[in-house]
Amino acid sequence: MSVWLPSAPCTPGACVESARSLAVLPRAVLRFTAVLALIVVAVVLLPLGGRIPTAWVRRFSRLVVLAAGVRIRTTGGAPATGGVLLVANHISWMDIPLLASVRPARMLAKKEIRHWPVAGALVAGAGALFIDRDRLRALPDTVGRISGALRDGAAVVAFPEGSTWCGRAQGRFRRAVFQAALDAGAPVQPVRLHYRREAGEASTVPAYVGEDTLLASVWRVVSTRGLVAEVDIRPLIPAGSHPDRRTLARAAQPVTHEPAWTHAALVSPGAGAQRPLSPWSLSESAP
Repeated sequence: MSVWLPSAPCTPGACVESARSLAVLPRAVLRFTAVLALIVVAVVLLPLGGRIPTAWVRRFSRLVVLAAGVRIRTTGGAPATGGVLLVANHISWMDIPLLASVRPARMLAKKEIRHWPVAGALVAGAGALFIDRDRLRALPDTVGRISGALRDGAAVVAFPEGSTWCGRAQGRFRRAVFQAALDAGAPVQPVRLHYRREAGEASTVPAYVGEDTLLASVWRVVSTRGLVAEVDIRPLIPAGSHPDRRTLARAAQPVTHEPAWTHAALVSPGAGAQRPLSPWSLSESAP
């Protein structure tokens, strides 16, 4: 792992609650099967690429989340059209279909994902912009490619925390990706993602952190009743409204409302490096 790769103290043992209010086993199996079936459908449709209507992509992405037994609650305004940088906090593998259900966009993805079974083909087929996290010197080229996509009118999604967090705490937005929006003269659309139970209680069940496995995370989600995914679309930050990437990153940083959870509370003995799931993982020291 790169020495400048951002990390979080969140681990499955310290932060992720076990599935409660369990769904009956047949229903959980049905949900799990449905999610896998939708992934297979997505792979089959890959050759169509950009010819698939955006409205279909939104509906399909929403269906993936609903198939897992998770309700979606969207608040805030409508997402911007045209070239826009969408930035969100990062909690779960579900963050990606959730954002796509609001505004399909090109994702920033670490280059290793290209070689992952199934997921690599899905991400590449969706037009992801791959980045090399281990070569800081490649950063200007990466920023240039993002800027080019924004200038061409594409929406680009980034997770500037650089790592997944449990959801009751969050990391600081790294500022490097915001340079692309400044260079392209593109607006920034902040989005806050949060997971709760139907009763309103915050939940870390969907979190995908630390040494957690994807299958274990998916099973934990489909086995839990009453999960709600909240997508809060924050006001658009117009192009040119901030002079530099530092102030732009601060303005885009979503605020959590879980004051009982702090950095220190999440650190447990033996807590290791955080899962580098995020498509954007540049440290605050990046130029």
